[in-house]
Amino acid sequence: MRVLVLDIGGTFTKYACMDEAMRFLERGKIPTPQDSRESLIEALGQIYDGLLPLDGIALAMPGIIDPEQGCCRMGGALRYNDGFFLRQALYRRCPVRICMENDAKCAALAEAAAGSLQDVDDGFVLIFGTMIGGGYIKDRKLHRGRHCSAGEVSYIVTDRDSMAGPDTIWGTRCGTPYLCRLYAERIGADPREVDGVQVFEAVARRDPDALDCLERFTKEIAVQIFNLQTVLDVERFAIGGGISAQPAFLQAIRDQLQALYRRCPYTVPQAEVVACAFQNDANLIGALQCFFRAYP
Repeated sequence: MRVLVLDIGGTFTKYACMDEAMRFLERGKIPTPQDSRESLIEALGQIYDGLLPLDGIALAMPGIIDPEQGCCRMGGALRYNDGFFLRQALYRRCPVRICMENDAKCAALAEAAAGSLQDVDDGFVLIFGTMIGGGYIKDRKLHRGRHCSAGEVSYIVTDRDSMAGPDTIWGTRCGTPYLCRLYAERIGADPREVDGVQVFEAVARRDPDALDCLERFTKEIAVQIFNLQTVLDVERFAIGGGISAQPAFLQAIRDQLQALYRRCPYTVPQAEVVACAFQNDANLIGALQCFFRAYP
């Protein structure tokens, strides 16, 4: 069997042709269209055309996704997808079986099945990309919630005196682009010309500006992990996304968490933080699992 698996991100769309043994037969990535849902459907259609024959399509994507209805209730980083019955539109372009799920929920399924959460009952996946994806595993099952939005951490308001907006929600304050912007502003560079690779190269050199930016960035992440752990009492947090491949990133989160616990005057359960076992492939692997559950 050949399934086209797509991980649609706010900046890039990764794709792979995979089989029932979870093997990658072909893979690549393209820029994610930023202008319209029509452009997105056509971009995905062109990938489909280039990989025929195919038995189906599995989608991992940002936002609040209703997999039963095949609808993006809210598009997350791709707001043109708000209220979009994407599965139906994509089927008209690519007439094969199609399933779709939120990207971080896909990652959570993959990690719970065979990754960093496979030996715990309750866990939480955080995927750091354009924004922050979240997936909540409860009693070894994905918990979607009444409105398919359980685990949607990007919209946590971080400023008690402000309404939810681009400058105050956790997804934009701690998505990877924000770290790049912090460092660019510190060194007087154009934020569009600074990426995560440059930031962590500077961290490896022990550049004081880069180290300070990483400390500020991960302190805010640690605060929200502290809050999530207090409410959900999960056994483990698994961190994914491209930035998770940087050991300095995970270590900084752990250091900031320990600092919070040392200063906390109360005895509270402490969060364990690990890397996703599948790292950048977690969304793809989880999406393929969703496909085989939908079409056994």
